Amino acid sequence: MTNSEDRRTMRTQKKLKTALLTLLKEKDLNRLSITEVTQQAGCNRVTFYSHYKDLQELLAAIVDDYLEELQAYFRKSFQHLERFSSSDAERHLPIFEFLYQNQRISSLVIKGEVLPGSQNQFCDSLFQVSEQSLRLEEASDVEVPALNYFMTYGSLGFFLHWINEDFKEEPLTMAQKLAALHGKMYGGAVVIEEY
Repeated sequence: MTNSEDRRTMRTQKKLKTALLTLLKEKDLNRLSITEVTQQAGCNRVTFYSHYKDLQELLAAIVDDYLEELQAYFRKSFQHLERFSSSDAERHLPIFEFLYQNQRISSLVIKGEVLPGSQNQFCDSLFQVSEQSLRLEEASDVEVPALNYFMTYGSLGFFLHWINEDFKEEPLTMAQKLAALHGKMYGGAVVIEEY
């Protein structure tokens, strides 16, 4: 495949993804047709099927892109630090900003109503970054992976509450609240240089 074909493929896939997300604002996935998505994207069904087998696969591709971006935002929260306090709201802020900027897809993923397993994918994405890039500053009686899963899935509940409240509070306010909760669980973390 040449560079121009690669760019054309990527452009078509982006149009289909954007079309599906736009239509999901109006209808549930199970009420949408491939024809509606292709019309919104300005292409035809043959083009759709050359990229995806069905709408679920298209949505899964959107979620994969979303989770990659989420991981990048999570890393951004500590990329220039050697250590941080668990009660530092600035560490949590990029994740809340990302969720706020991507409210529709964040709601779909975190609520887990459209794509089965998306909540676990969300948590696993955050867990992977923590496991690869961070370590606790102090010793713990609880195994670090267990603590990491506890914090990640607990945060999921916090994000879900925010979504159910229609993102009413500002990202900074939510980051401060989550930091206060995390501050009660552990003191701080050290950033591992190689990640």
